[in-house]
Amino acid sequence: MPGALMIQGTSSDAGKSTLVGALCRIAARAGKRVAPFKPQNMSLNSAVTIDGGEIGRAQAWQALAAGIAPETDMNPVLLKPNSDIGAQVIVHGRARGNLDARAYHAYKPTALQAVLESFERLRAKSDLVLVEGAGSPAEVNLREGDIANMGFAQAADCPVVLVADIDRGGVFAQIIGTLACLSDAECARVKGVIINKFRGDVALLQPGIDWVQARTGKPVFGVVPFVPGLWLDAEDMLPSVAHAPAHGDAASTLRVVVPALPRISNHTDFDPLRAHPDVDFRYIRSGEPLPAADLVILPGSKSVQRDLAWLREQGWETYLRRHLRYGGKVIGICGGMQMLGRELRDPLRIESDAERAQGFGLLDFDTSLANDKRLVRIEGRLSSGTFGNAAVRGYEIHMGATEGAALARPAMWLSDGAAMRPEGAISEDGQILATYLHGLFDAPDACAALLHWAGLVRDPCAERIDHDARKLASIDTLADAVETHVDMQALWGLVA
Repeated sequence: MPGALMIQGTSSDAGKSTLVGALCRIAARAGKRVAPFKPQNMSLNSAVTIDGGEIGRAQAWQALAAGIAPETDMNPVLLKPNSDIGAQVIVHGRARGNLDARAYHAYKPTALQAVLESFERLRAKSDLVLVEGAGSPAEVNLREGDIANMGFAQAADCPVVLVADIDRGGVFAQIIGTLACLSDAECARVKGVIINKFRGDVALLQPGIDWVQARTGKPVFGVVPFVPGLWLDAEDMLPSVAHAPAHGDAASTLRVVVPALPRISNHTDFDPLRAHPDVDFRYIRSGEPLPAADLVILPGSKSVQRDLAWLREQGWETYLRRHLRYGGKVIGICGGMQMLGRELRDPLRIESDAERAQGFGLLDFDTSLANDKRLVRIEGRLSSGTFGNAAVRGYEIHMGATEGAALARPAMWLSDGAAMRPEGAISEDGQILATYLHGLFDAPDACAALLHWAGLVRDPCAERIDHDARKLASIDTLADAVETHVDMQALWGLVA
């Protein structure tokens, strides 16, 4: 299977990421050297690579499916929105600055060169590169200078398969409408279609399949069933179901709430909690009442000052102080950590127009933003006094430097070469934890220790969630479904 195959979608969330991940797994299980690739991604959920860069989360778990470590070439251009019309532009894993939509459009020829360089490096060391498009190729207003869909496919001379989501309805209109928006050359590059997320008897769908094949001249390679219960890192959007109720003993349930910040980043931090049988987990969106909780977690943010202002507008400052007064626990992760301090300083106007903003003042430290971004995968141990020295692992992605007396009570000790360095803070009363570490709950021992600290009544050793093992099991389940319901011989024939 030499070469490359590109999966494009009729819309966002049609299943491009999951299909590429499944195909990576199928090829890897067949003994092939396979790599995922997404030319341009727009996401606030990012991962740190082995070469010290930053890529979208989907490409990181696709690399896991392929049995290889994630690297920056898998997602050479990453856009992290920090306003309605602008984003931080990351090329080959490193931030190149903030651009509004018009400025980025002018930058695309430069970005395309970076994309093609990464693609060629991956192709040189792989039997197969599986490419994921972005959004939909039918966005005719974005066709000029496109590097994410057909623009890349044309430049790389890559065959395309279109995936359509039947679960949202109108699947045949999606397919016909998408092809109608393409040029003749682009349409010819589409070699077939896969219908995704089907529920029911596929025999009842067959007349529609026959019709769309006759109408378009494109084969339907398969109909992938809706596969429930998958635990895979989200590309960007918050889960559609904001409440994940506990399914264990109600008497031992721990109530956890997280504000759904307008610019929330790396919300995959909370996937282990959403899946935990003894955790009643809720995202609280704008305008919703703030419920009683045992643990409140302030998440990461791509625009800390703006999200801090949003929290105040929604009544979270008063809520947090009352929550702590009644003995509740609080965790701040990355941007959430910065909000817990006295002051946020942005002298270079990296994230906002204001040079400084007052934090919640719950911990004695200040944060100053700078251009340099810290990107590191790391492991270590939680503080022995509070968390029993539990093993922890994760990654840091932040531009801030935090200093202050509260850091003299570190939340954990992380590896730094041969030595260990203190990280984060625990308040004097033991109610507040602040850290820059994403993936805080991924390691089973750390998750158990943190939930016990937060008030989980059940024995913390009784239920340990191995997040990585669950993710791998989901990848295999997905790959099995695709391999069963898609004509793999025809699909691989496109790149043979």
